[in-house]
Amino acid sequence: MTWRPDFTVAAVVQRQDRFLIVEERINGRLVLNQPAGHVEEGESIIAAVTRETLEETAWHFSAAHLLGVYLWRNESNGRSFLRFAFSGDVLRHEPERELDRGIVAAHWLSREQLLAQSSRLRSPLVLRCIDDHLAGCRHELSALTFMDGLAVARTA
Repeated sequence: MTWRPDFTVAAVVQRQDRFLIVEERINGRLVLNQPAGHVEEGESIIAAVTRETLEETAWHFSAAHLLGVYLWRNESNGRSFLRFAFSGDVLRHEPERELDRGIVAAHWLSREQLLAQSSRLRSPLVLRCIDDHLAGCRHELSALTFMDGLAVARTA
């Protein structure tokens, strides 16, 4: 049997002391997470995080840095996730846009508010990514390369 972690992306967006967070229903439970999701076939990593942020929050995201790459194993179900997290900013909001299925709302929450609701975090990656962002972790987007067929595009 081949081990294959779920390949995901996440956006960390900070405005003053608040972070863009989605409240979503997972298995009947309301949880908090960064705008995040899976990379679709043929999609670059940057395109995926931009799309997921728009679909889940109605905000247009612009990635500035690769925050980090995280491998996490969910002990409750044995699934593993390989998360590429990006820091950046949101440029424009479409408040009339319908959010993805399962997304209840998008919120701007402080780290302290998230910590106070730690039992509602979708995974420990939520606070870890925020803490890494606050610690100044930043990697150039040029570290990523997207290759589709014979064409090569830097900055995946």
